[in-house]
Amino acid sequence: MNHNTFRLPGQPLLIQSIFILALSVSYYIMPAQPAIWKAGVAKINITPDAPMWMAGYAARTSPSQGKIQDLWAKALALEDKDGTRSVLVTLDLVGLPKPISDEIRDLLKQELKLERSQIILNTSHTHSGPVLENALSDIYPLDDQEKRKVSEYSKTFPGKIKDLVVNAFNALQPAKLYSGNGVTRIAVNRRNNIERQLEIHTELEGPNDFAVPVIKVENPAGDLIAIAFGYACHPTVLDTTLWSGDYPGFAQIELEKAHPGAMAMFFQGAGADQNPMPRRSIPLARQYGRTLAAAVDRVLEERMTELEPVFTSDYQEIPLGINPPPTRAELTQYIDSMVPDGYQKRWAQHVRDRIDAGETFAPSYPFPVQAWKLGSQPIFTIGGETVSGYALQLKQIFGFKAFVMGYCNDVVSYIPTALILHEGGYEGCIAQQVYGLTGTWTYDTENQIISHLVEMGKKLGIPLPDHRIFETGK
Repeated sequence: MNHNTFRLPGQPLLIQSIFILALSVSYYIMPAQPAIWKAGVAKINITPDAPMWMAGYAARTSPSQGKIQDLWAKALALEDKDGTRSVLVTLDLVGLPKPISDEIRDLLKQELKLERSQIILNTSHTHSGPVLENALSDIYPLDDQEKRKVSEYSKTFPGKIKDLVVNAFNALQPAKLYSGNGVTRIAVNRRNNIERQLEIHTELEGPNDFAVPVIKVENPAGDLIAIAFGYACHPTVLDTTLWSGDYPGFAQIELEKAHPGAMAMFFQGAGADQNPMPRRSIPLARQYGRTLAAAVDRVLEERMTELEPVFTSDYQEIPLGINPPPTRAELTQYIDSMVPDGYQKRWAQHVRDRIDAGETFAPSYPFPVQAWKLGSQPIFTIGGETVSGYALQLKQIFGFKAFVMGYCNDVVSYIPTALILHEGGYEGCIAQQVYGLTGTWTYDTENQIISHLVEMGKKLGIPLPDHRIFETGK
């Protein structure tokens, strides 16, 4: 007897042969398992341990004095069917300056081999978070002690975010991704509506982007892992000296209560010209948070688009033009006309000092733009405080299912459209001073950003809607 022959005990050889043949056939005709994403989440508390100066408002006169809720950094790590990785990081901060953002992304490349196109660092723009180094320096009346606190917090921050992302990738598990869009009308265009007259307005002027983009992440059993959602509106309901994520913080709390075990993460859209109105109370912040959470829940309960586990991305830094600064004589006249301790006066003094030191000013800034494609879902990210006109243009080009994020990777200043540059005002002119730029953006800013994002979208194969022109006759 051949001792290499496999036999089932007590069964004739013919029956055993038929059994083995059936197993072989079933192996070859068994349907392949569907490709699937891998996803992992992690979060860390980034609330400062001690009182320090808060970001966003020039009118504050003292450091923080407690908290309404904790501040968080959260990461959603993804891996597609081919092993290509990406990560979305959301942060309860007013914005990331370029040096800190660059350090975080350099650490992630060293640790995880992630390129910049694979990383989105989005800040919620809460005005109730801490000041970071090299960010909005001229608007805060910081003494040496407060500057040391800011420096110490900022130095340890990149390493914490690197560890956060590593933890998210260490938690990778099989997952399914879905996308969808909701709507809520919290945002009010602050350029075209006067806040103090809001009670007598019978209608509000736009433009606005009321979309609520949502990404749902589930495990194969259908249990929620993460809910990533966005909205295009300033988190400026609160102006206290208490740490808070503002209305996005309340929205995340509501969603995590409603979906135990899931991590809710908020990303800011192109809402630089949008405010929640009315404002200035904790109950209003809670109300807006619940309203936004309800809009997200409605999307989760409806049919969402399942995303194929294929990821592609692109990233560029555009040399955005900056106009020359005022002359020394113009700056002197400006300084003499301003109030003694205002941030505009401090800005003018700093620019004049740099002129006196013989410094030359760069004619452009390396401005980040980015495109992702998660399955069929297009996502566009823009640096800086991006106004709503950019989102509306990109959605007209790529369809209104596209997601547009502002405040990504480098919050250098407000990013106005050509119309807002022409009109001026805070978003068109003054905000560049707040951020320490020596001049305003040049008039090709909007065209540069949109044209680069359109080319990136085409490169990733993001389809363009069929805009046909019909001639009608009598």
